[in-house]
Amino acid sequence: MAGSKTYRTRTIVLDKVKLKDYDLILTLLAESGRQVRAVAKGARKPGARLAARCELFCTADLLLARGRTLDVVSQAELLRAPLGAGPTYERMCAASAIAEVAKLCSYEDAEDPFCFAITARALEVAGDGATDAVHLDVVVAAYIFKLLSHIGYRPDLSGCVLCGDERLSYFSATAGGLLCASCAASVAGAEEVSAATVDWLRALLALRLDELAAAPIDMMQATFLLALSHLWAATHLDARLRALEFMLGR
Repeated sequence: MAGSKTYRTRTIVLDKVKLKDYDLILTLLAESGRQVRAVAKGARKPGARLAARCELFCTADLLLARGRTLDVVSQAELLRAPLGAGPTYERMCAASAIAEVAKLCSYEDAEDPFCFAITARALEVAGDGATDAVHLDVVVAAYIFKLLSHIGYRPDLSGCVLCGDERLSYFSATAGGLLCASCAASVAGAEEVSAATVDWLRALLALRLDELAAAPIDMMQATFLLALSHLWAATHLDARLRALEFMLGR
């Protein structure tokens, strides 16, 4: 209702920070794609139910009261906990990387339902018990390339970004995609890639997340794809991605 002091929305919890003795500040991704920051008052009190309904990476139905700088959580209902009750270390790392990128790609004053949809799906696939540690790297890499492509940072994978040559053997985030060997010589930091990696980069954009989670791939290739996605995101979001760095260094 226009002018209402409260509103209800589904959200994904991307981050939470302690406030005072018992409160939490939540960074949320609303189903509209808008980023919301809200206070969950008393969430850290012993026996409080609110904290359990606003756990990291969970989808919750929230009733929020509008505030001057931060909204306030009035009611919360847990809808989905994609990582389950006892997530593994690898799944927590993957979910943290997904949430970190979602936080950087969503804004308080802009709606983008695609951001919510793909983030929710990526967390579900990452939390699926059938997705092993190797494929978690692939899912996170695909999520990054898909989301950044959606917001305007799509890598050019059709031909050399500088001359159009189809003989591709390098990747550069600063140049905007794939390069031929001749052009790569003049681009600082260009990463040499195999034909198989070129095919995988195209697959990350073309295939669904659940398809990629079931595709045969070795650990070295999966880790390299994750490293390329980190390079792409860090360059175009102009940010240090600590969760991704941790995931790569684990």
